Parts: sequence; C-alpha cells; structure tokens
Amino acid sequence: MIKPRETHATDFSILQQRVNDEPLVYLDNAATAQKPQAVIDALTHFYQHDNANVHRGVHTLAERATAAYEQAREKVQHFIHAPEMETVIFTKGTTDGLNLVASTYGEQQVHAGDEIVISIMEHHSNLIPWQQLAIRKHATLKYIGLTADGELDLADAARQITPRTKIVAVTHASNVLGVVNPLKQLARLAHQNGAVLVGDGAQAVPHMKVDVQDLDVDFYAFSGHKMMAPTGIGVLYGKKALLAAMPPYQFGGEMIDFVHQQSSTWTQLPWKFEAGTQNIAGSIGLGAAVDYLTAYGMDRVHEREATLVANLLPRLVAMPGVTVFGPHDPAKHTGVITFNLDGLHPHDVATALDMEGVAVRAGHHCAQPLMAALHQVATVRASLYLYNTQADVERLLTAIQETKEFFNHGSVSAK
Repeated sequence: MIKPRETHATDFSILQQRVNDEPLVYLDNAATAQKPQAVIDALTHFYQHDNANVHRGVHTLAERATAAYEQAREKVQHFIHAPEMETVIFTKGTTDGLNLVASTYGEQQVHAGDEIVISIMEHHSNLIPWQQLAIRKHATLKYIGLTADGELDLADAARQITPRTKIVAVTHASNVLGVVNPLKQLARLAHQNGAVLVGDGAQAVPHMKVDVQDLDVDFYAFSGHKMMAPTGIGVLYGKKALLAAMPPYQFGGEMIDFVHQQSSTWTQLPWKFEAGTQNIAGSIGLGAAVDYLTAYGMDRVHEREATLVANLLPRLVAMPGVTVFGPHDPAKHTGVITFNLDGLHPHDVATALDMEGVAVRAGHHCAQPLMAALHQVATVRASLYLYNTQADVERLLTAIQETKEFFNHGSVSAK
C-alpha cells in the first residue's frame, strides 16, 4: 500500500510552479485532477519494465502486464465495493461508459412511447446519449427540475418517473451546483416503476466513499483523470445479470470467444466489453491512484474538502457583487463552487484570476440546459481537491476582490 506524504510539495510537483509570476493555485479539479508522483512512477515503471499486450502472450512481460492490468480491476472493485471483478469494465472515461449503456442496454430496452428520465443538472455526457437514444427510439426524454436553492427536486422526480420509464440517469454529484444527489432513493423509485438507475459518478468517486451495492445503482460510470489517474481511462460498473444480457458495445479482438466465417461468439464478462488493445498503462495508473486515495483515506478527503468549503462558501456568498449558484449551506456542498461577478463575463473573471496565478474554469461546464435554467450563459467554477489548502482559499478570495476592484476602478490594491 502506498502511503502518501503529509505535504503535497513532493507528491505534486506540478503545483510548485509559478504562473504569471505568481505561485500556482490550482482550482480546476472538477475538470481534471493533478497526478501524484506515485501514479507517474507507476506509468514509468510499466513502460520501462513490463510493456506488453495483455491476455495474448505467454512470455514473461505479457504475463506481468496482464497481472497488473487485472490487479487494477480488482483494486477498483474494492474501491467502489462492487460485488465481483466481472462487474468492473474498463472504458475511456465516464462519457464512454454512459454511451456504452445507451448503445447496448438502451437499444435493447427502450421502445417507442417509453420514457427516459434525467435531471436538468446533467453534464452533457449524461444527457446527449439519452437524448439521441430517445430520438432514435421515438421515446420521451423527461427532466427532473431543481428546488429554489439548487437541489434536485425529489417531489418532481416522483412525478417524472412513471411505469413508462425505462431508464433514469442522474449525476451522483453536480459538476456545477456542487450538490450530492440521493441515488439510493432514486434507485428505489426507479425500481418501483420497473426502470434501471444509471449513475454518473465522475464528480463523486474522487471525493467521497462510494458503495455501488449500497446505492443499488444498476450502472455507474466514472473517469480516472478526475481522481488523479491518467486521462483516457475510466470505469463502468454494472449489475452482472444486466451486463451478461447486453450485446457487445464494440467488435474486434479480445472480446471474442470463437470466430467463424459468417458468425462469432463473445467471451465472458468483463472482456466482452473491452474490444481491442485497452489503455493498459492507464488502468495501471488508475490502480496506483486508487492505492493513493485508499492510503490517504476517503473520509479524510471528504473532511478536508468540507473544511475548505466551510471557510470559502460563506465568505463568497457574503461578498458584494457575487452570485453563488447552488446551495449556500456548506453541509450540502461538495468542493465545487460556481459563481459570477456582477457585470463581468466569466471568461474575463477567469482570465483575471489566472493573472493572479489562480486557475479556475469559466464557461457552460458542458451543462447548457442547466445554464439556461439558471438564466446564465456561463459561470466561473472553483473546485477543490485534497491537495488544496486554506492558503489557496485566501488567494482565491483576494484575487476575486482584486478583480472586482480592477474592473470597477481600473486598478488593484497594492500587494
């Protein structure tokens, strides 16, 4: 087990640089997280010592690569409390996993007149696959709305999910509003109506303990790069009976049992859904990230972020000329905080903050229907992770204040 250091100075060397002659404060973690040295070392070790294809060779390098690849799957299984390794499928990321479900289970189960229910806060990755499936199948796509403070409206969920609903797909944690949605309650409601629940875990798995069995989700997708693993690797969890009944997502090598001239049969789970040469190094890097997070402790990750949010959110809400979207109660918030400055375009704000060395995200955050519901074109988003500090919070608040002063008066206070 990897034991991370108490300070991030040696674990995350990228954070020790200066940007625009200011010490970097990285607050774009909802987009992608930085990689600890342990993950980088795992990638380097694989390419320097074990690089070979998996499942195909009997030579030593191939056997070592295969073992490391499948060990990573087992680490993920335990990390999300999946019942069996066969229920953990490696994908390119959350988007790939959700498309897999829509293109296989969705194609099988959704027909004309059926319903697909999602929420208005969904990332495009958990919206467009269902939108396009509904179009293809002449089904109805329905949206669960929000309460006044930006939480999921459970009363509306009960109205939208009906016996005609086949799929309910909801994010576990919003990438804009910072709310955690009650997937367990939604799963119960979906199952009572004969539907399955698909969870988008991209913003949840890196930040909190996730138990897919306790949530009773039928499918659950997430990305490695948001939890300090490499880009291009992700996971789809699915209940075994559902996965076994689904057709393959892609065809080619690795996913076959036997190929005849006019027909083929498919191998067993999970490899049925892993056609071609997979992102072997990425999966090993994901395993190293799981080791790092496990050693750090997911309770500790959550507590650290909660402490930072409790300091940042009330002060940001109280700042004149700032509008914060989502709940204003820190207890209802993840480390994602989205806001706008009155009279300023979010891109201008993000550029100004970058000049102070503070990296945030500005735009619609791949959630344009949510932006429309909020009556915004774009917003600024600061997102925290385990390596952020109280000093980072102070730097952000100071940079916001200086940005306001600059645009209002054409100058900033002396440093």
